[in-house]
Amino acid sequence: MKTVAITFDSSGTECAGALYTETDTVGRPCVVLCTGFSGTQDTPSVVAAAQAFAAAGMTALTFDYRGFGASAGRPRQVVDIEDQLADIRAAVRFAREHPLVDPDRIVLWGTSLGGGHVVTVAADDERIAAVLAQVPFNGFPRRAEGRSTRATFALLRVMVVDWLRGVFGLSPHYIPAVGRPGELAVMTGPQAQATIDAMRSDTWRNSVAPRGLLQMMRYKPGDHAPRLRMPLLVSIAEGDRETLAENTVELAERAPRGELRTYPFSHFEVYRADNREKVLADQIDFLRRVLPEV
Repeated sequence: MKTVAITFDSSGTECAGALYTETDTVGRPCVVLCTGFSGTQDTPSVVAAAQAFAAAGMTALTFDYRGFGASAGRPRQVVDIEDQLADIRAAVRFAREHPLVDPDRIVLWGTSLGGGHVVTVAADDERIAAVLAQVPFNGFPRRAEGRSTRATFALLRVMVVDWLRGVFGLSPHYIPAVGRPGELAVMTGPQAQATIDAMRSDTWRNSVAPRGLLQMMRYKPGDHAPRLRMPLLVSIAEGDRETLAENTVELAERAPRGELRTYPFSHFEVYRADNREKVLADQIDFLRRVLPEV
């Protein structure tokens, strides 16, 4: 398999990416992979997904959002929804102009927060051929399981403090993206921590500016689902406590051509090697069914 480092411009910021191919045949479908909250393109699950799509005869494009991983942009480790949506659109433009890619067979794949992003972006781009939303974000649960009221208020406090620092042009007030139960972090729990402990990445950092959570409180990708004209596959985990199934099912239900697959996993178990192989196999079968000549 061939992997080529690439860069593209997104609103004046250079984003770093990689193209995965098994052949130099031109005019093939391209899957643009969009990471989750604070994720980077070199994490094992994203690399495995890109390799699986490339092995199935497609081109795969991974990239880092501005301020994360190998991409430029400051301040670092700040999740900004509008900026990330702009980066995805820029990645799609790059793919459409690449000689290996059929510009009318671009597929968006996203996981967690990225799974919500791909629905939002595709709703405004009728040329997107298909969408794969994996354990997608579609609004916060009313109450985070395993987080006490005291811990919730502590997180809200640092969110507001960090937002105010941004307003006044000060450096972010970082907290861990993932922590153990009882720790001040965006996501907590033994399964989340086990996933991080097994992480192999040169660029991922367990540090993020919590101001982005304030934007996510108002972000509901499901509002855009009725405008999707392309096939959508939503892959959810029955035991998900980060992106609750009762919220994510809505994406498939509201999309005119939405389909749903459920798995007996938790949110973070989707990224385990044995589990993700099943999910990816189903996603590839879906693309072979809805895209011509895959």
